[in-house]
Amino acid sequence: MADGPGRIEALLDDLGSTAWTGEVAADIGTRIVHSTDNSLYQLRPGAVLFPRTAEDIRLVAELAARHRVAVSARGGGTGTNGQSLTESVILDTSRHMNRIGSFDADAGTVTVEPGVVLDQLNAFLAPHGCFFPPAVSTASRATVGGMVATDASGQGSRHYGKTSDYIVGMDIVLAGGETFRVTDLSPGEAREVCARGDRIGEIHRAVIDEIAPRRELIERVFPRMNRGLTGYNLRDAVTPDGGLRLAKLLAGSEGTLAWTTSLTLKVRRKPRLRAVVIVAYDDFRVALADVPRMVEADPLAVEIVDDKILRIAADAPIWSQLKDTLGDIDAKALLFVEFTGDDEAEVEEKVAGLTAILDRGPKKEIASKVATAPAAIAGIWDMRKQAVGLLGALEGQRRASPFVEDCAVPPERLPAFVEGFRAILDGHGLDYGMFGHADVGCLHVRPTIDMTTAHDRALVRRVSDAVAALAKENGGLLWGEHGRGFRAEYSPFFFGDELYAVLRRIKKAFDPLNVMNPGKLAVPEGNDAPISRIDEVPFRGAADEEISDAYLAEFAKAVACNGNAACHNWDALDAMCPSYKATRDRVQSPKGRAALMREWARLSSTGEDPAALARVEEALHASLETCLSCKACTSQCPIKVDIPMMKSAFLERHYRNHPRPTRDRLVRRMEPVTLALRRLPRLANLALGNRASAAVARRTFGMVDLPSFAETTLEAGLRHRGLRMLRPGEAPHARTEKPQVVLVPDSFLGTFDTAVLLAALDVLVALGHEVHVAPLRPNGKGLQVRGYLDDFRHVRDRRVKECEALASRGMPLVGVEPVVTLLHGSEYVRAHGGTKPGYEIVSVDRFLADAVASGAVASPSSARRRYHLLAHCSEKTADPAGARRWQGIFAAFGQDLSPVRTGCCGMAGLFGHEAEHREMSRRLYEMSWAAAVDGGEGEPLATGYSCRSQAHRFGGRRLRHPLEALAELQPLG
Repeated sequence: MADGPGRIEALLDDLGSTAWTGEVAADIGTRIVHSTDNSLYQLRPGAVLFPRTAEDIRLVAELAARHRVAVSARGGGTGTNGQSLTESVILDTSRHMNRIGSFDADAGTVTVEPGVVLDQLNAFLAPHGCFFPPAVSTASRATVGGMVATDASGQGSRHYGKTSDYIVGMDIVLAGGETFRVTDLSPGEAREVCARGDRIGEIHRAVIDEIAPRRELIERVFPRMNRGLTGYNLRDAVTPDGGLRLAKLLAGSEGTLAWTTSLTLKVRRKPRLRAVVIVAYDDFRVALADVPRMVEADPLAVEIVDDKILRIAADAPIWSQLKDTLGDIDAKALLFVEFTGDDEAEVEEKVAGLTAILDRGPKKEIASKVATAPAAIAGIWDMRKQAVGLLGALEGQRRASPFVEDCAVPPERLPAFVEGFRAILDGHGLDYGMFGHADVGCLHVRPTIDMTTAHDRALVRRVSDAVAALAKENGGLLWGEHGRGFRAEYSPFFFGDELYAVLRRIKKAFDPLNVMNPGKLAVPEGNDAPISRIDEVPFRGAADEEISDAYLAEFAKAVACNGNAACHNWDALDAMCPSYKATRDRVQSPKGRAALMREWARLSSTGEDPAALARVEEALHASLETCLSCKACTSQCPIKVDIPMMKSAFLERHYRNHPRPTRDRLVRRMEPVTLALRRLPRLANLALGNRASAAVARRTFGMVDLPSFAETTLEAGLRHRGLRMLRPGEAPHARTEKPQVVLVPDSFLGTFDTAVLLAALDVLVALGHEVHVAPLRPNGKGLQVRGYLDDFRHVRDRRVKECEALASRGMPLVGVEPVVTLLHGSEYVRAHGGTKPGYEIVSVDRFLADAVASGAVASPSSARRRYHLLAHCSEKTADPAGARRWQGIFAAFGQDLSPVRTGCCGMAGLFGHEAEHREMSRRLYEMSWAAAVDGGEGEPLATGYSCRSQAHRFGGRRLRHPLEALAELQPLG
């Protein structure tokens, strides 16, 4: 169905005259961002609809049929096969239809809307001791509606089954707007519904009439394994005695038969304890062949990863959770064998059962160990969840690509299947990593191909055909877990002609006009619309190929973004991505910004459509204005997409042809001006802190809630301690035999919060160091954020020379403010073409951790106090071990410090002071920081200056830095 703009506009016009309460987006930015998922494909929709209610969805279904406009329902946008992509209209339930309704503890059921995220659901169920078992790796952003659409399963499915096994009831909408509730029907109930003279009765009759006479054929064709033929599940929809389980048919139908407005799901009691046995092998094939031995012990799950995943993980932030568990294992493959139970004896008995099997031989493994600590187990499964993303982070033109990544075969056939799979990929010279659910025969493989070349795009067909034939030869499927999407052309190959004809007639019964996600799974009987073919749907790589080398040099990470959508994390306590969390708008996420950057770079490269370029550039600029430059995506994104760096590069280019706002011109001069004003803090505060000045700041510069200057200057604090600051160009000279250290102050603390720098000085002196305080100099952070890159490079070059001179005496340089300390090792390096400066500024927590490890604390304080640590989001994502170092430092001083999980506080330097962002800033503070600041036992301590400013502004509380708490302890050394 070709839905031109006229049909879509007519639908939208009619929608506006109904009781529709949702949002309609036909702007270029939203359409570009919704043109991709986690697949190879790119189709730009004509509009995106965001319903708020079940009636909103019903209205869309009614109007779609009336105007014959194709509509594809969308959940988390994590599909790997283009399931929710269309050039027509997308119905996105994730933004508003994400409410959890009733929970019945006695019945063990919960009712949810389709846009509820899996992790959100499990967080709700956790206090009740329950969970929803299907465990997909994208749980932080995958919606329950999307899981139903693909009948998702994941880790543990040998015991827990698939999503369809947990559906008690579904409220659905048909094309045309009819609604009804789907529940399992007994034979008598099924006959009663089939007797109805309406469309509901017609559908039920069609399903039974198509499936019941062909039960023997269906049993022969459908593989007897955990991962069955999904979309449409003919085997389980009709019971042998004539009962009907329509939810089994709808689950896995990818929105081609009906749309869900509400789901009632079964939940299970969550096991209290877990243990994971790690079994190591020096050959991946040997590990696969050994899986049946693991299954003998009846574990919950057996997962496998190869050495490529392990090598990449060792260089990723996740390794900080893993090195104590896996750091001493050198293997080509690991099996993770999980056991669960409600008491230690039960779990120990299960582990002992596997140990006995391994001891019995023959010995195929090279090592094994048991992990029982919750943190260690969480690290293992986090690494396993991130495996796809880790492969995506491989450098080079060829990237790990999803198109044959979820094949499944009977587990006993897995070694032979993998041998054949390897031969296919090796024959095309492709690299790859392998991991997956070994106990159920489902292996995830993403070959590395360069989708920006016609040669490699052609490999999608060649490899897919070969792997499909191999899977069928081994009694399995091309799609074992992630749905079919644009791979529907293989349906006749696996179902056979007779059963594929059944699929078409079932599609006709539900959606005779072919308006629900057409081109996927099956075309209604009698409809001559084509089914999608894997190499005829537009590839994203073909568009990326048009981006010039000049733009690729600066925006390569935007092209590298593979759509994994880790930045759409639901959890308010997770650092990435604050602007998305505050808005649930995918345009305001790293994935969305990367999509806009790619199209802007493409149009800029080709020059083909200046008007379109202007619209896209405006959309990209608006999206980047809500980016907090927190840098969470620089480390937390599996691809390390680094939007803040590309934002700076874009702004530099953008403002070559557009006038800068007045505020930018202020930012350009702000750092040297504030460094001058700080010397007269009372006068500066008097002049700038009154209502008239605040009004001018808001009206002229759009700035609000500006900070006050520290009343005690750094120089005054040093004089009080009998010290002075080094003069510019002066080298530090040792005056004593004590260990020497140079404290490098930054312009934020040195101007607005000198108490923290003085506390750092006091702690270092008390631990026996002679401390030299470097001159207070500009660092250029504001210039970098706002795209004044020539100015930033100038400041960077001057600052690097100054710090190299300070380091020339061999004394360690120590910094306190996290964002500035990180600046020297990241932005400064990139601004100089990747060349590291000839010095390192060590974070104060790292320096103190080394000091206390060497016995610098002679006698811990006898007065034990409790503290909470609230770390700066840039710090905790770039250096996850920092919180543990602070914990160890406080322990050495005899104090209790507990790290607290929080998201971004919402300040992020200048962002929170910009008038148009104040409410978003407040919303972010209230999402996680408000409770952390106000709740719990003990004093909250915050490492970031911005974070402390935000707590003071919205929480009315002045938080201290950890150094201030340490400085008041007596004795220190």
